[in-house]
Amino acid sequence: MDHSNPIQTHTMECDAILFDLDGVLIDSTASIIQHWREWAETHNLDLQTILQNAHGVRTIETMRVVAPHLDVEEEARRFTDHEIVDTAGVIAIPGASLVLSSLPADCWAIVTSCGTGLVNARMNAAGLPVPPTLITADDVENGKPSPEPYLAGAQRMGLAVNRCVVIEDAPAGIIAGKNAGMRVIAIASTHPRAELLESGADVVIEKLENLKIFPSTNPYRLKIHLEND
Repeated sequence: MDHSNPIQTHTMECDAILFDLDGVLIDSTASIIQHWREWAETHNLDLQTILQNAHGVRTIETMRVVAPHLDVEEEARRFTDHEIVDTAGVIAIPGASLVLSSLPADCWAIVTSCGTGLVNARMNAAGLPVPPTLITADDVENGKPSPEPYLAGAQRMGLAVNRCVVIEDAPAGIIAGKNAGMRVIAIASTHPRAELLESGADVVIEKLENLKIFPSTNPYRLKIHLEND
């Protein structure tokens, strides 16, 4: 019998899961690239430089890095308004609907660098529910990698940080979750496994479908079972 590639398993328990959005629950890569391409062409900027600075952080923070000479507040507002009305290409990550349907409404949240209007537009386009607890760029002064968004999520859910597990796909989000004092599961959907581990992820899985959630009893409400080939 060949045991050269055994399936690796891991289990975590918690009271709530705080999900990032893009790259975790939805794939909006095609939409994001198209919007940034249009913006780059308008302002004669390099698209690749923009994309290297865009993932996992707020639009305005990307603009501050790549175009500090512009009125970034106004540019970010217009950019987001356009994203809200044009969600072409936004789809659910495989397994997202099943994972969310297995969770009680008070046991999960979305913590994202998007604004509230864009979250609602993208979740609707992907056919996924919006949870009662939603922390967006509109709710914080400092976006990821600051721990503020994840701390706000735990506070709004009335939970201690050690009762929460974060699911992320980007280094900025992993750093935010770890600095908030939470355990972090990373999905290697947008960044290499090594980079996610270097950022501090406790566990890295290849895809959301490698994650199963079950109800649990004391001391935690949820049991997360993770598998990797």
